[in-house]
Amino acid sequence: MGNKPKKTPQQKQYQQLEQKHETKRPLLKNCLRAFLVGGLICLIGQAITYFYIYYFDFTEQTASNPTVATMIFITMLLTGFGVYDRIGQFSGAGSAVPVTGFGNAVISAAIEHRTEGFVLGVGGNLFKLAGSVVLFGVFAAFVVALIKTLLKMWGVL
Repeated sequence: MGNKPKKTPQQKQYQQLEQKHETKRPLLKNCLRAFLVGGLICLIGQAITYFYIYYFDFTEQTASNPTVATMIFITMLLTGFGVYDRIGQFSGAGSAVPVTGFGNAVISAAIEHRTEGFVLGVGGNLFKLAGSVVLFGVFAAFVVALIKTLLKMWGVL
């Protein structure tokens, strides 16, 4: 199983050359950027939540849905104007992990195929990523609800 083919002298020489010219990634700097940008996105989301609570008389629980929708809408606008791509280049995973990364992925697929028309291009590719994410979320919620229902029926909960 652990039998790796032996490298030829040319392969070893190429590997040494490759390691010599490989650019070193600034790991700490990248992590700090991701942390700060991800934190800033979450701070903006919290501000939007407080906006909905203060001005529209939502509770903390009920303000979450419009907050997520607003964050995704803002991300889609920024993606359409090309701003979110620059944020993503700067921060890496800091912009991809929050819900804004989901909004960016959805609209990017649609923008990429807009030349194929609104129905086949945008409409057909808009849910390329979103469809599988939504399907997984609905299925996971169904499984959790089923388990909870069975546990209640058996008197465990």
